[in-house]
Amino acid sequence: QVQLVESGGGLAQAGGSLRLSCAASGRDFTTYAMAWFRQAPGKEREFVAVTLQSADITMYTDSVKGRFTISKDNAKNTVDLQMNSLKPEDTAVYYCAAGLRLAETSHSYIYWGQGTQVTVSS
Repeated sequence: QVQLVESGGGLAQAGGSLRLSCAASGRDFTTYAMAWFRQAPGKEREFVAVTLQSADITMYTDSVKGRFTISKDNAKNTVDLQMNSLKPEDTAVYYCAAGLRLAETSHSYIYWGQGTQVTVSS
């Protein structure tokens, strides 16, 4: 059974940091694109970052460039999102996703985690 399980969410102050982790199990994700999306209340789910380690490619949405870093550890089957210089507008439920190709659109991803809440106070 394929599972993506996020952890590491919580409450942070503006300017602070959080590190999210996604543990993947149930199949070999070595060649999968692993991404993070987020969804704020009343808004659509949006792309945050993606990594395709086999091609040494990472992509970020403009609003998090220079602040967030996505990394994948194939040995541990995890993908992390280091979030620095957090802003109140980063508040959302963050989702881990896995897909067969590099994409910024949610429908391109096959597997999803349940999400973890990130709240940034001003």
